[in-house]
Amino acid sequence: MQKNNKIRAFFFSPILIYIIRCIIGFSIGYYLLKTFPRFDFFWALLSILLVISPEGKDSKRLSMERVKANFIGALSGIIVFSLPIEMYFKILIGIAAAALICKLFNLLNVSRSAIVAIIIVLMERPDESFMAPVERFVSVFIGCIIGLLVTISTAFMIKFVHRKILDLEYHTTNKN
Repeated sequence: MQKNNKIRAFFFSPILIYIIRCIIGFSIGYYLLKTFPRFDFFWALLSILLVISPEGKDSKRLSMERVKANFIGALSGIIVFSLPIEMYFKILIGIAAAALICKLFNLLNVSRSAIVAIIIVLMERPDESFMAPVERFVSVFIGCIIGLLVTISTAFMIKFVHRKILDLEYHTTNKN
């Protein structure tokens, strides 16, 4: 019985679950990146991995909070993009706005995700079109949704497999 507990503890350890989620999320993002080279799915890939949480017990809640924070950051970035000032100041205003909005919605603990999303949306490259920030906003949003779906679907599968293993252990110990 002790051996079964150690095996179960290993297979359901938060670090193993986190690694599996990251591998699944990275694989989906990488597939999108390679399959649709015309679209800038690098930012979706990055957002997928930012949303997936290493926390075991609260991973669904934290992932959902990170999705909200990423959305706040990306939306803040889109809003300040139209301001007629230098990009440096747009980013500073976006950071302040995102931090305040995160505080307002009690999401300050995940405000780093919002700030990263602002930088993703607003950082310009000389060869980019006017629509690049909007495309990056969409890419971040897609990545957030994928990361959240990976977290929720794996949580469901983990719970299902864990119950089946416990049922199997219970039936084998009670037969003896």
